[in-house]
Amino acid sequence: MAMTQQEIVELLRIAERRGIPVWIDGGWGVDALLGRQTRPHNDADLVIERRNAEAFVAEIIRCGYCEVVVDYTTPSHTVWQTEDDRIVDLHLIEFDEAGIAHYEGESYPPGGLDATGTIGGVSVRCVSAEAQLLFHQGYEHTRTDVHDVLLLCERFDLPVPEQYVAESRAASGECGSC
Repeated sequence: MAMTQQEIVELLRIAERRGIPVWIDGGWGVDALLGRQTRPHNDADLVIERRNAEAFVAEIIRCGYCEVVVDYTTPSHTVWQTEDDRIVDLHLIEFDEAGIAHYEGESYPPGGLDATGTIGGVSVRCVSAEAQLLFHQGYEHTRTDVHDVLLLCERFDLPVPEQYVAESRAASGECGSC
């Protein structure tokens, strides 16, 4: 089942009532930055501070989410799912004394959590386009990764990361060997 705009907004409202800042990442984060939904999303990638994890998890459990252990589960990355297959992909970050956010040994670039976008007409915090591009590298990407990366690069006039260049050429009709 795809996550709807209304479901994402409701999750954010639940967090807001508890005073928990949430940043939207992944596909919904891209669409929030673009200000429109560009494709269906099977999950919501949410970023919160580790110190808020217990309170946030308690709230989503009340909403019917249960933890699902997957091959990429770590202490900082968990997956929560409802019986009707709505999925929250939860990423826990920690800020250091300089205010830099860290996730699983990686640091967010300056301004990486300063972006805002819209989902369903609601203003939301989200991971910046530059940080999205950074975290979309270094692994075997999917069609949805290509879709998201190329939209971000086009909208924010950012260079296409090297591992996405061939797909960028194909999307624009350029010959890959020219």
